[in-house]
Amino acid sequence: MARVAGIKDVARQAGVSVGTVSNVINRPEAVLPETRARVLAAIEDLGYVRSESARQLRAGRSRIMALLVLDMGNPFFVDVARGAERAARQAGLGVMVCNSGQSPAEEAEYLGLLAEQRVCGVLVTPADATGRNLEAFRRHRIPFVLVDRVASSTGTCAVSVDDVRGGALAVGHLVSAGHRAVAYVSGPGDLHQIRDRREGALSALAGAGLGPEALVEIPSERLDVAAGRDAGARLLGLVPRPTAVFCANDLLALGVLQSLYAAGVRVPQDIAIVGYDDIEFAAAAAVPLTSVRQPAVMMGRLAAELLLEEADEEDDTHEHRSVVLQPELVVRASSAAAH
Repeated sequence: MARVAGIKDVARQAGVSVGTVSNVINRPEAVLPETRARVLAAIEDLGYVRSESARQLRAGRSRIMALLVLDMGNPFFVDVARGAERAARQAGLGVMVCNSGQSPAEEAEYLGLLAEQRVCGVLVTPADATGRNLEAFRRHRIPFVLVDRVASSTGTCAVSVDDVRGGALAVGHLVSAGHRAVAYVSGPGDLHQIRDRREGALSALAGAGLGPEALVEIPSERLDVAAGRDAGARLLGLVPRPTAVFCANDLLALGVLQSLYAAGVRVPQDIAIVGYDDIEFAAAAAVPLTSVRQPAVMMGRLAAELLLEEADEEDDTHEHRSVVLQPELVVRASSAAAH
């Protein structure tokens, strides 16, 4: 029996996004005539008929897509939200943003509330590494997509960044500048991003003939500026002191920079710094921050498009996908050759 054409088949044939196809169906006036004609031709050619389950989804649930993130105080997640909102608005949906504060308990409360409100789907960066909180969505058949996480099974869509590669870019840059001892200001150990960035850092050191002892880890329970200042104070107390520091995100790096500046330590002459995420504030710091850029807006947009695909297809025809994006090193004044 031939597979029934789905909305993503229409989008692929017409050369447009899933959101544009949804607009042609729901809000045709929002689409340019040429594009609308192309989509309608693809619908006719493929014999696409919107599934009954999708119609029930739209009728029985709100036209709200939820985004549940770890920390809305982190500009990285603001950019993710921007990307998700663009895709959602193209499909005629709104976005509700929720903040778990890195708390599995708060995450569970939000997920329960979102299930009660019958949101059309959820984009989530889980605070609970076990994934137990997500089981409620599976039971209620509410679509969800993992954001900034690697899916642990083939039954979940996810959009993430190659953090092993990102860690290698950061520390490889420092090693190429002559640094032989690097501090790693990390974060909660149960976050796979923290572990992956450390793995990448170690691989870069190994590639330069340096052992794991060349990476001095300074752990942190949170990923904010205050935690960075505390880590900077601990960095200043190390003997011997590393000549460079790689931080698991830019907020930590900015806190470290503040701590070093207050102690009269010059950046990058005395200690070089590399952050991660490349948030807007990184380039605007007193010493512009070298950082590993994550395509956050693209991440949010792709995650929302995956969610729209799943919401518009029968469960037994949807093909879950895991998209891994590549990071990019952006070099600024906070890193320089060792002296």
